[in-house]
Amino acid sequence: MSDRDLGTLLRGYRESVRPQDVGMPPGGRRRTPGLRRAELAVLAGVSVEYLTRLEQGRDRRPSPAVVGALADALRLGYDERRVLLLASKDAQGAGVCLATVPGESVPAGTRAVLDRLAPAPAVLLDRLGGVVDCTPAYRALLGPAGLFEHDRPRLAPVVLGDPRARDLFPDWDAVADRVVADLQRESAPSDPALGELVDALTVLAGADFTQRWARPLADRGRDPVLRVAHPTAGDLRVEPQVLAPRGGDHLRIELLLPADAASARALDDLAAGDRTLRVVRGGAS
Repeated sequence: MSDRDLGTLLRGYRESVRPQDVGMPPGGRRRTPGLRRAELAVLAGVSVEYLTRLEQGRDRRPSPAVVGALADALRLGYDERRVLLLASKDAQGAGVCLATVPGESVPAGTRAVLDRLAPAPAVLLDRLGGVVDCTPAYRALLGPAGLFEHDRPRLAPVVLGDPRARDLFPDWDAVADRVVADLQRESAPSDPALGELVDALTVLAGADFTQRWARPLADRGRDPVLRVAHPTAGDLRVEPQVLAPRGGDHLRIELLLPADAASARALDDLAAGDRTLRVVRGGAS
């Protein structure tokens, strides 16, 4: 097995985590300083026999819920979870897709509306929160969360999984609630693209995602103002406004309006460097 094999990764992660790192007593003498299989099995809620089969490569089709529970138990970071997700998909002979959403092309009128919204921070999203187009100010505002480090940016994996999003959004819990609620609101439960994204988020974000996904929409309020702690622009307050463009089924434009004069000045400064609209990804929604 290679060092990127699912079983090898799980064993390596297990042996690198000390019991005290996950709130367990150190215990007696150990062959390695890491967790015993039985300890990880208890923390993740799986049987020792099943964990043994996974580590030995005798079971190569764990569910996303099991992989997510193991990642939570091992307290893996975002990058480690991405590696584990890729390994679990490779073991099953499947790829990982966080961005492709089959559908119609973006109407020219919709792109024109977004163009007119510049220099304000505005984004054109598909039904799974994928960034189709955005204005430079939006790129500058959300860039510190790592959103645009991906070829096809998608809000949910970054907001829920990347620790930089917690730094950017002081009210991170409210933002995470909003992102998950939008996924539920915009997509049908039978949507296969949604199913793939849910599976990926179960591993990438673990309980931070699954607990929110299990809650009904009615349980969530929507704060009209979002706080952003931008590393260069400082503290901002913005009010999201959602527009539904004509003829763009499953597409929506989110415009972030300044909630006060100081935020308006800061957003103007962010947009000052480049007033032209940049296409993040074209074509399909």
